[in-house]
Amino acid sequence: MRIASFNVENLFSRARAMNLDTWSEGKVVLDEFSKLNKLIAKETYTDATKQKIIDSLKTLGLKNSDESKFVILRQNHGHLLKRSNSGLQIVAEGRDDWIGWLELKKEAVNEIATQMTAKVIQTVNPDILSVIEAEDRIALCHFNDQLLEPINANYRGIMLIDGNDDRGIDVGLFTKPGFEVQSIVSHVDDALDGKTIFSRDCPEYLVRVSDTKLVLLLVNHFKSKGFGSQAESNARRKIQANRVKEIYNLRKTQGMDFIAVLGDFNDTPDSDPLKPLIDDTDLKDIFKHPQFNDGGFPGTFGTCTASNKIDYIMLSPALFNRVTGGGVFREGIFAGTTGTKFPHFPEIKKPIHSASDHAAVFGDFDMS
Repeated sequence: MRIASFNVENLFSRARAMNLDTWSEGKVVLDEFSKLNKLIAKETYTDATKQKIIDSLKTLGLKNSDESKFVILRQNHGHLLKRSNSGLQIVAEGRDDWIGWLELKKEAVNEIATQMTAKVIQTVNPDILSVIEAEDRIALCHFNDQLLEPINANYRGIMLIDGNDDRGIDVGLFTKPGFEVQSIVSHVDDALDGKTIFSRDCPEYLVRVSDTKLVLLLVNHFKSKGFGSQAESNARRKIQANRVKEIYNLRKTQGMDFIAVLGDFNDTPDSDPLKPLIDDTDLKDIFKHPQFNDGGFPGTFGTCTASNKIDYIMLSPALFNRVTGGGVFREGIFAGTTGTKFPHFPEIKKPIHSASDHAAVFGDFDMS
């Protein structure tokens, strides 16, 4: 049995600000988008808040229109603002005065990149694949039908539960015949102090892998470091890691032996936010198994340095003892400014052609 985790960075469409040549180009937009969402969510708009909203709208290109290159302001009922020759005026006195939202504009992902995503999956050929940053289940089904099936890499089991991220980046699961999902538990509504815990979700997929054995997979995509303050993102990831620890420990007490916690944790193994999982459970990182081959690089993202080790397959002791091999597949990444740090598919001529900035991580298991 082969299990893999792969951040596909959307299959057919993604936020335009996230689809630029480099992450840094879109980061300014995403930071401002997050800032403005917090401002317009306030119960009362003080004069100071109104000025901050105006400044943010201008930064996002919304001075003259509700639509800019990267963002759309929806004003469905009531109004947040009015435009005149004298400039922008915030007319709402608080969140209850208008109905609407801020929306990131989407565009098609580069066609070569989508094909390379399929090629990574075909080459790694997992029986069970957790996918990170997928739009929705329909997108997964179309991707399977249009790209995987023609190259004989199609899957029969396709599952995704919409999560909490309004950019449409959720987590899901592909399974081949013989690896059937028996049940699903969502944690999309888990909350702490009235705030949802998971940036996306932490779905539990119970998969039958043989007549006598079940494997439980907890698929995750923790809070990104990409925008918002570092302190806030660190705190959010730690809360998420602690909640996953609680779920994992509960399932173990209920008698589940074979458990994998996998996905994009957006932090390194030595980080404080991941301590609840790394230090406070008996989960074992597949990278630590003697049969695992990291390909000579410690990381899983970008240039794959140690500071870019952010994708994981964490295993319960019983499942860790079943590992027979594994590795990191990096041929879908254009690494560095010249793309020559490690080999990539010949079709990838520049960064935008990359299947993803993330490598696929996989493990092989003897479940006999």
